Order: sequence, then structure tokens, then C-alpha cells
Amino acid sequence: MRIAQFVDERTLNEEEISRVIEMAWEDRTPFEAIELNYGLSESRVIKLMRSQLKPKSFKVWRERVTGRKTKHEAFRTKEITRGYCPTQYKHRRR
Repeated sequence: MRIAQFVDERTLNEEEISRVIEMAWEDRTPFEAIELNYGLSESRVIKLMRSQLKPKSFKVWRERVTGRKTKHEAFRTKEITRGYCPTQYKHRRR
């Protein structure tokens, strides 16, 4: 895994790359949330995922998110009011 990924004017550190990958895998986190938090458009997220994942994992991810309405705010139903399930996140020590 690469330590840093150059994205436009800034470099993402390993922790940020890990978080972007985690958000990209999450069903209810839209690409717009990734762009808001990290400045990565959907196409840049795809490039990052391609560069960071094994080929098979990337293929599985692309099949998973392609056509998934929850990955785009414009296609989400009004019932979806948050980007994650309360039990989704691991407890993190800080």
C-alpha cells in the first residue's frame, strides 16, 4: 500500500487514504461526502481505489457501487437521512 497519494494540490496521508477507502466501501456514504471531506470527486475516488486495492478487490468494489442509489445524494430516497448505520463503525481509540 502506498503511504501517500497525490490529489490535486495536496497529499493524503495513510490515515486519510484508509478513511477514504472505508467511506467508499460503505453503502450509505455518498461520493459527495467523500468530496466534501477530502476534495476527491467520484472519478478520483475510483482512481485511488484502483491504485490501493488488489485487482480482484477493486473489481468487487466497482460491481458493488455501480448503480447503487445510496452512493449518490441525487438518487437517494428521502428516507435516507444519514450516511451510516449507528452500529457500522468500530470503536476507535484516540
